[in-house]
Order: sequence, then C-alpha cells, then structure tokens
Amino acid sequence: MSLLLAAGLMAALAASPAAAFWRLPCKSPIVVERADPIVQPGQVSNHLHTIMGGNGFDFTMDYNDTQKSTCSSCTVIGDNSNYWTPTLFYRHQDGTFESVPQIGGATVYYLQRGGKDEKIKSFPPGFRMVAGNPFKRAGGNDFATQAISYNCLDYSGNGKPETPNFPNYNCPNGLRAQVFFPSCWNGKDLDAPDHKSHMSYPASSYNSGACPPEFPVHLVSIFFEIIWDTAKFADKWYGNEQPFIWSQGDPTGYGGHGDFLMGWDPDHLQDAIDQCTNDSGRVEDCPVFDLIPDKQAQGCRVPSGVNEPVSGILKALPGCNPVQPGPKAEPQPNTCGAPFDISYSGKKDYTDLTSKGWGYMGCGTDNYYNRALTGASQSNDKMTNENCVAFCESRGFSIAGTEYGRECYCGNSLPDGAKPIPGVAGSCTMPCVGNTDEFCGAGGAISLYSKCSGECTNAGGGAAPPSTKPSTSAAQSSAASTKASTKPATQPTSAAATSPAPVTTTPSSDSAPSESTAPGDTVSSDINASGGSDVKDTDASISPETTSTSGADAAATSDSGTSDTSSSTGPDVTAATETTSPDSSTSDEVVTSVITVVKRYVASPYSLLLSPTSISN
Repeated sequence: MSLLLAAGLMAALAASPAAAFWRLPCKSPIVVERADPIVQPGQVSNHLHTIMGGNGFDFTMDYNDTQKSTCSSCTVIGDNSNYWTPTLFYRHQDGTFESVPQIGGATVYYLQRGGKDEKIKSFPPGFRMVAGNPFKRAGGNDFATQAISYNCLDYSGNGKPETPNFPNYNCPNGLRAQVFFPSCWNGKDLDAPDHKSHMSYPASSYNSGACPPEFPVHLVSIFFEIIWDTAKFADKWYGNEQPFIWSQGDPTGYGGHGDFLMGWDPDHLQDAIDQCTNDSGRVEDCPVFDLIPDKQAQGCRVPSGVNEPVSGILKALPGCNPVQPGPKAEPQPNTCGAPFDISYSGKKDYTDLTSKGWGYMGCGTDNYYNRALTGASQSNDKMTNENCVAFCESRGFSIAGTEYGRECYCGNSLPDGAKPIPGVAGSCTMPCVGNTDEFCGAGGAISLYSKCSGECTNAGGGAAPPSTKPSTSAAQSSAASTKASTKPATQPTSAAATSPAPVTTTPSSDSAPSESTAPGDTVSSDINASGGSDVKDTDASISPETTSTSGADAAATSDSGTSDTSSSTGPDVTAATETTSPDSSTSDEVVTSVITVVKRYVASPYSLLLSPTSISN
C-alpha cells in the first residue's frame, strides 16, 4: 500500500462525523452565586454554582433572555448559552470551608457521535437540560453515573485513570471535573419536570452511538471540563479521606452535575455541525465561527444577586448546606441564616462623582507601551477615584483614570482603541487600595472619568455583539442592542500588557507618551489635602508605596484562560498538540499503522476520534 493511499484513508476517517468535534473555550465564570434558572427559577438556589457563558444569565430566564447578552465568557460569537456546575471547596480540619480557585473557566466540547445514518441536530431554542444528581453519594454502572468523572491531572506523565468520585490522593496539576450530557432527545419537550426525562443517553454508551427509538433525535453531544486548583492544598490534607467537597455538601464527588441552557442561534449551530468536520478540536479551525479576544471573554461578568460571601474561608457552605457523605442525601433547612432574597445592593462599577462635576465614562483599555492617558500620573497606597480626579483636575486635565487599584493617569483625550464600550461594565474589578468599596480599574483596564461640560451623568446605554451568525468583521465590533434584564449588562474591554509604576509628567500636553519608570527608579507620592500629590523622582530603589506590578499578577492568571487543551482532551479525544508521528523513513510502518486504525474504526466507529497520536497506538 502506498503512502498516498494511506494518507487518503487517514483523510477519510478524519472527515467522518464520528471524528468531528470542537472545544469551546469559556475563559472565566461570569458569576459565582446561588442561582439556577433551570432547577430553581426565580429564587436563590440551595447551593452555589460556577456559571459560564452569556451575561444574559439571570435567576429567571428563557431563550429570549439569552439573546439579550452583551457579552459571553465563551469565545464564539453567536453562542450566548449558559453552562454551570457546583463550586468546589476545601474543608478545613476545624470545620470551616475555603473556596478552591478555578483554573480558567471551562472547556465545553461539542462532539458529533451519532449512530449510522443519524443526522446530528442543533439544540432548538428554549432547550435546557441537566446531567448528574447533586444528591447522589454512591457509584453505579448506569450511563448517568458513568457520565460524571474526575481526572487527576499530572503533567509529568504519571497520570492515573479517571475516577467516578473524588480521588483520594493529591493531583499535582489540579482536579478536572467532567460532565457528559445526554444527547438523544424525544423531539417534543424543551424541558421536563426533572429536567432530564426529555433526554436519554445513547443505547449502547453514555458518550456515543445510536439513539434509542423513544428518543429519535440525536443532538450534538456536549461535555464540560472544569479544572480546580486542588494542588494549592497539597500540604493541608489530614486524616484518611480527601478534603474536598462540592458546594451542595457532597464530599464524595458522586454528586457532580452540570446544567446547560441553550443560547445559540440554532441555524448558526447547525451550520457549525454540518461544516466543522475537522478532527483537531480547535475552535479556530471551524470556518463558520468568529471569535472574540480571549481577554474580552475573560472579563465578561454579571453582578451577583445574592448578598453573601462565596470565596475565601467561610464558616458554612453558602446556603448552609451540611456535609452529607451519604449513602443518601436530602435537602436540608437553612440553619445558619443564609440569605434567600435576590438583591443587587452590592457596590457599583463606578464611583458617583457627579456632585464634583465629573462623570463616569466607563471601563477602558490601557497598556504600558501605548498609554490611554499620557499626561500626569501617580501611584500610591491611598488611591481612590476621588483622589485621582482631584489630582488630574489640579493639574489641568479633563480626563482621569484609575488602574490596577493604585495608579492614576490624566489626559485630555482618548485614542479610539482605549475607549469604553458603551453600556457594558468591562473588567474594571480591582478594589481601590484607598477604599475597597470602590473599583479602580484592573490589569490593562482603566476606570475613566471626565470633567462635565454640561449636565453631569454617568455612563449608560447598551451595546452588544451580534447574537446571530456574524460576519467576519463582527468579531471586532458590537451591534446596538439593549439589555432588558434584572441584571445590568457587563462586557470587558481587552486587557493589555502590564506596566510598572507610573511617573508624574508635565501636564503641558497629553499627545506624547509619558516617561515610564525604569526598573530601579522610585516614584514617591503623597496625596495632599486638595487630593493632588507632590511627586519626586529619585534614583533609589522602588518603595512599597509606589511599586506597581500593573497587572503582572492578573495577567498571569488571565493568560491561562481555560484548561490547557494540550492536556485537556476529553473522553476518547487526543489533543492535536500531543502529536506522535510514526517514523517517516519507514513507509510500511505508516501503512501498517493506518490499517490498524481502519480496523479499529470499523470495529468501533463511535468511540474512536482519530488524531495523530491514534495511529501509533
């Protein structure tokens, strides 16, 4: 057999529907709160969820609400769906709980794994479903149990098999929680009272194969992966049991679950199913997709509607969920006074300075190499938006901006690339060091205020990316829309390069870049009574009051995005980046490998996703 024929066989298999899939990166949660519009609509839910997707998310929502999203933490334009799972905690020996950091957001696989002659269909508008059972505390051999699994990540090559429950050993690179949803639909009901019975897993496997006759419509399969940084607690294990617990009080892991609320334009998703036949898994390889920048997706968020702490060290799990190891678990009454009222009484995205003649412009974009505001600047540990505005006004500038909690920049104009997107809050979420009740930008994001020339107002309005299939240019622009929800619209601007501590410059012009602080320089600032500062440049080493990493730490986190797809391959999927090519000098070995793959594919066409690694196994 020739190499050409071998290549032809490989191409034929790669284009087969059973091999087609893409990974949808969801870069961060949009909110972590006790909300579940599928299981407990219109009320605060019993336990905490980590929620990804469109910022149309709310306590009560339907398909039309998803289409009002002005951004999504997932990168494909046109997908305003929401995806959520419970939140993971570490249980201290003293009975307190500590939130486990999430690495990125989620990876959502869209896989085409139908039976012979089955056409894979898009989810219809209004569709929703749940996989898993939060009250499950024991294993089983049914498909619903097999669909919940855990992968103890170890990038050194010493990985262990996946488990149906929390593994009782440390995971050096984190614990990956995995949820595979049923893909066979009854063709009639968009939901069911239990949010499951309108769906079924395929007849022969939880993740592939033909649908049973009672559920004749094979929808595209979806599979969640979320990585939790359990390695942070590697030196804090105690006793004989692993110390992690789901937010509903499950210390076993069997109660893992996920929710999906459809928010795609169905025609757009169907086009992707029909045309995205690449087996690489790369969402960039799908010709019908346009993507938003990773940093923009990562900053998409909505404010929490439950006034309670959900991170750090807590005396009780949010919602007062008791630890229930099983074998059975039931909902428990609220015993710790947890709030069950929906309230958006948290702090605003801006500081109202209209009484001082300044209005909030929005959250803009900044970077060290091309500053948004190039006039005077300062950095200190007393920074607030009021102090920054007073400083810039005292220097004769009409625009003031705070960044990375402690930095202040001044100018008289903004370049187009730095301007806020109207009607969306952006990623200015870092508390001001001088008043933690205020936000002062973030890494690469700047909270902007301008001196009012007439009526003084704060930014409002609305703008949204298209919710239908976009044109190529749509990935870089927004289409006008209004967010009509109980939660305000929120969309980030792209975070830019990080910056060192700023330096005060002469306010004669803001057209030229300011002089940057070189490593080893000092900028010492003391706010005076009027809110300005006396700034002195010296050659001494950087002092604590003026040293600013300007987003370096944040960038390190944000650049991680979601799970590393080179090691996050999903069930029966081999990442394209883990290529192990056969010896090209021996064509017979290539042919033999290809024949082996063909035989395996014929024997089990629905469980094999061909990838470069597959031909050597």
